[in-house]
Order: sequence, then C-alpha cells, then structure tokens
Amino acid sequence: MAKLKIDGKEIEVPDHYTLIQACEEAGAEVPRFCFHERLSVAGNCRMCLVEVKGGPPKPQASCAMGVRDIRGGPNGELPEVFTNTPMVKKAREGVMEFLLINHPLDCPICDQGGECDLQDQAMAFGIDSSRYQEDKRAVEDKYIGPLVKTVMNRCIHCTRCVRFTTEVAGISELGLIGRGEDAEITTYLERAMTSELQGNVVDLCPVGALTSKPFAFTARPWELNKTESIDVMDALGSAIRVDTRGREVMRVLPRVNEQINEEWISDKTRFIWDGLKTQRLDKPYVRKDGRLQASTWGDAFAAIKSAVSATSGDKIGAIAGDLASVEEMYALSELLKSLGSENLDCRQDGTALDPSLGRASYIFNPSIEGIEAADALLIVGANPRFEAAVLNSRIRKRWRRGKFPIGVIGEAADLRYSYDYLGAGPETLADIVNGSHKFADVLKTAQKPMIIIGQGALIREDGAAVLANAAKLAAAVGVVKDGWNGFAVLHTAASRVGGLDLGFVPGEKGVNAAQMLASMDVLFLLGADELDFSRKGAKFTVYIGSHGDEGAQNADVILPAATYTEKSGTWVNTEGRVQVGNRAGFAPGDAREDWAVIRALSDVLGKKLPFDSLRELRVKLYAAFPHFAGIDEIAEGDSAQIAALAKKAGAMGKSAFASPIKDFYLTNPIARASAVMAECSALARNNFQAAAE
Repeated sequence: MAKLKIDGKEIEVPDHYTLIQACEEAGAEVPRFCFHERLSVAGNCRMCLVEVKGGPPKPQASCAMGVRDIRGGPNGELPEVFTNTPMVKKAREGVMEFLLINHPLDCPICDQGGECDLQDQAMAFGIDSSRYQEDKRAVEDKYIGPLVKTVMNRCIHCTRCVRFTTEVAGISELGLIGRGEDAEITTYLERAMTSELQGNVVDLCPVGALTSKPFAFTARPWELNKTESIDVMDALGSAIRVDTRGREVMRVLPRVNEQINEEWISDKTRFIWDGLKTQRLDKPYVRKDGRLQASTWGDAFAAIKSAVSATSGDKIGAIAGDLASVEEMYALSELLKSLGSENLDCRQDGTALDPSLGRASYIFNPSIEGIEAADALLIVGANPRFEAAVLNSRIRKRWRRGKFPIGVIGEAADLRYSYDYLGAGPETLADIVNGSHKFADVLKTAQKPMIIIGQGALIREDGAAVLANAAKLAAAVGVVKDGWNGFAVLHTAASRVGGLDLGFVPGEKGVNAAQMLASMDVLFLLGADELDFSRKGAKFTVYIGSHGDEGAQNADVILPAATYTEKSGTWVNTEGRVQVGNRAGFAPGDAREDWAVIRALSDVLGKKLPFDSLRELRVKLYAAFPHFAGIDEIAEGDSAQIAALAKKAGAMGKSAFASPIKDFYLTNPIARASAVMAECSALARNNFQAAAE
C-alpha cells in the first residue's frame, strides 16, 4: 500500500495504482478521454493533468504516472498531488482547446449527444471560445461493418477502440495510421470487423466517432426509459440496461457487474432488439383444416381442454425452451403434475445433465470471476468464443497475464488466444484421464487447474460417460480440492440451470424431450424451437411463445407470450447465480406473460394453480426451492458430488466433439427475427470480408 495526499486529503491506496485512480479514491474529479480501467495506459489525450508537489514544474499526466513514481518531502512528508490548482486548470483548458480545433460542431446531429464525454468535459473544464481560425481537417468515414457507424471527423485519437480490439476482443482490427494532423483510426483495408464483441467500442468511444449503426437517428437518450435487467442470449446472464420509448425497445446497453461480464456484452446481446419487434405472435391461433387461423383466448383454451380431457397423464408432456424463466417453468411443471404427467424436460438439445447427481455436476463451479484465479485450463467439447463470448474474453484476460497453459479437445477454432490442440474427441480425453497424455502433467502441477465441459461433449449419446470421465479426471489431477473447485460445465441456454434446479426433467416414469416430440398425444412447448421437428409425432402440440419460429409453425394451438424484456422473471446463469430480469415494456396485442397464460389455462382445465400474481407465484416457488430467493447469490455445489459422478465413468464413443453453435448470430427465435443479426450472419458466412458498396 502507498500513502499520499490528494488535495490535502491523506489516503492509502494499493501501490500499483496510477495517480488518476488514487485521485478517484480520494473523491477528486479528474477528466480523461483515453484512460480506461480495463485497458492499457496510452497517455494520448493529456486531459488528466495534475500537479505533483516536488515534481517537475509542469503538469503530469495522472493516468501514466503511478503512485510509486512520486516522492515525498525530505523530512518524511507524504507525496502530494493537486487536481484543482490554477496551473492544472489552465493546462486542461489548453488541452481541451487543442482537442476542439478539428472537432466539428455536430452535436445537434450526433447520436452521442446527451451522453458525450467531450460535451460534458468541454462544459466543465474548457473555455467558451477558441483562438483557432484555420480550416478544420476532414477525414473520410470508414466502413467497418453493419454494427458500428463511423464519423471520423469527430475522432480525438484516444485509441480506446484500438486497445479494446487488440487486448480484450483479441483481434487487431482497428489501428492508427499517420502522424499528427494526418493520424486516423482505420481498418487499413476497408472491411467489416469480425469480433463478436465489437459493439463495445461504441460505449468506449468518448465522442461520436463510433456509434451504433442500427440505433442511428432513432432517439435521444433523454427520451428513453431505462430498465436494469439481465441478458438471456447465452447462459452468462450479463447485466444489461434496456432503454425503451413507449412500448418499444430502442437499444440494449451493458451494466457493470464485476462477477460476470465486467462491463462488456456480446453483439448479439446489444443488437438483438430489432428482433423483438418482428415475427411476433400477438394473438392466439388454432389450426383448422391444416392451417393456423387467428382465434380468441377462449377458443384456444377450449381446443386445448378438448385435447387434454381425452388424454391420459402419461401421454401429456412439456418441453421448456432456452429462454424460459424459472417462474414459467415452475408454473408449467405444477400444471403437468396436476394432470398426472411426469414428462418434463428443459434439455431440448438432449444434454446429458441430471439434477439427481447434484448441483456441482451441472454448474460452472469455479465461477466466471474464478477464471482469473486458474493457472491451467482444459476445454472439452466447447467453443467459448461462440457459446459465451464475454466469458471467452475473461479467459483471454487471464491468458494475457501469462503462465496459463490451455488445452483444447474438440474443434480446432480461433478462440482469440493461443492453445495446445490436444485432439478431436473422447479418445484424447481418455488418454489424459489415464495419465498417458502429457497435458495430464500440466493439470497435476497446476495449483488451480480448471476443466470446462461444453455442450458439444454432452449432447451426444455418450454424453453421460464423457461428463463422468471429465469428473474422473478432475478428481485425479486436483481440479477439485480444498478451497478450489475447477469443474466447470459451460451452458449455452439461459434457462438450463434454472430448469435443472427445478427438476424440470423426466420423472421416474417420464420420457425425455426427443421421445416426447415423437410420441406424446398432447405436447406443450414453452418457447421450445431448437428441436428436430422432422421427427415430430406428437398428435396435438401447444406452443407458448413470443415469435413465429419453428415451434409455432408446428403447433396446433399458439398462445402468444412475452419476451424477456416484457416480463419480470428469474434466470440462473451457468455458474448457478440466481438473477432477476425486470420488465421494460409490454407484449404486443393479446400476448401475455407466460406464467399468466399457464395460470389462466389451468383454470380452464379444472386444475387451478394456487397463485394469482407473480408475487404469489414466487412465494410458492421460494417455499419449494429456497435458494431461488437468494438473488445474485450462488448456491454452491458439493464437491463430493463430482467424486460420486467420477465413479460412474464408462465407455465413450470415438466420434469427434462438435460445438452445437454453428452460427453465433442465429441461435434463438429473437435472433432469427432480427434483420441486423441476419446481416451479421451473412457476413460471418463470407468470413466477414464484405466491403462497403
């Protein structure tokens, strides 16, 4: 720790802090453009100047000077820093004047207006006039893809975007060429950016040089209502803010959550919002004479009642989709149990995860933040770049610190960091388990080794054996030990862990999702669209969901429901953290929240569920499953459960592991309804080499 004085206030801070961080700890406001806590120090903008007592007789860039770099007085006086002296004020005014000489007066037409760092700091630290009378420079706008709009006349060369793409995203797609007045940010060869995290440069840009292309000229920030929620596009549960105007979602932005997404979100999370408006189900439909026809709630419920009344409980089933919340899964499971059915499944992809084996067998035990504590990593059957892009950036963050060997079994892919490719399938895993592979020694010698098991290893026929063998390896090499549990199951579905916690899986006499799809007389699909409907044999299908996707097209009755931005709900992320999403708007037309649809249906079926509001539903839910009441908490799994799982290790197949996600941008009904995601998908298929027309 280091002691110093900031504007006369004595503070103690970690000795690796920069002066600007120390000033923040002391409560002093220091302006900045180029400095960012999660990026390397550049020292480009010079806006963060401070005065250091006993230092050189000129202002110092506080972002580039550490607290260890300043010295105290000759008699043991503490080092002193001043942030508001006349010298500092004059220096900041000069820097701001330089920054503005080429900056266009675009504020009335700039999408950054109202939330622009340059606007705010010019008002707070600048002056009201300029001595510059020469012509301003002009820089040609660049095409860098369908997501980020460029107006390069506004660029102040802070290089935040360059450092983000290089350091966090892991691909140097932006750079600075030229010097002085001729300097400009560019992709050099005009091409679309390829990173799944590129949209974060919009948040990082302190001016209006990089803005959201889909959001361009649609709204001003002061017109929008802000709602804090969580993302369901993957299983991370990233913290987001949903901005709405009236009933319409206008944009999605990240919130800071150090334990999960830091302050990054994936492009799918950020730009999916146009898919919330298209292909929506806004009224009930009933299939008549082979065609779906618009109907009323009463007629739709009557059709379902007729089918259910003629069917025994063992021929009724329900499958929950990837975006379902805990509340609606709980309501549907209670309804089916009242009908005498044990046919429930939240694993529409057939993953070999069984809640009876214990929570530790199906969650990301070390936690997302725990990746930074690991010192060796084995990835089995996963592609974190596509399955959890923000988590992949956390792996890269740890890799950049060094001494972090990574081995991969499965598809050889560009993960944005270097790794040892060990093999394609179970045979390589078996070699590591029995100790004949050299990577077994890497895991054994590590203090905190980690194994990530992806869905590509678990959705196979031998998925249970693969999971058990991974657990056997974990027990053998010290992945699970006192004070550390590095056994990590990486999910791709936001609903999966919550469903497993609820026990939304087949009962003793129940059948799984694939069997239900093929054989049920009455089948309820709760937003389940990722099924192989070519094998559908169910006689009567009820789809409860928000979009006209595969599930709706194969249904006999459609009950319109809400998306994740249109309802309050609980989701549990891949590490087992319980999180709550808040309603930002209302569903269109006659669509209602899923739990309310199920509650109304239960009344018609004569099996009335014992709650009339979301609050009452949660009271019942928390009584049955107390850990759901621990919002933003993780109910940790028992490491002994992994040891028990290891004893079930059996023979594995020989076919290679393959990631279930082939197209990052089109993984769910909302994404497939998005024109922006469709354009990104098309570019991805062409290796993102499309140039501007």
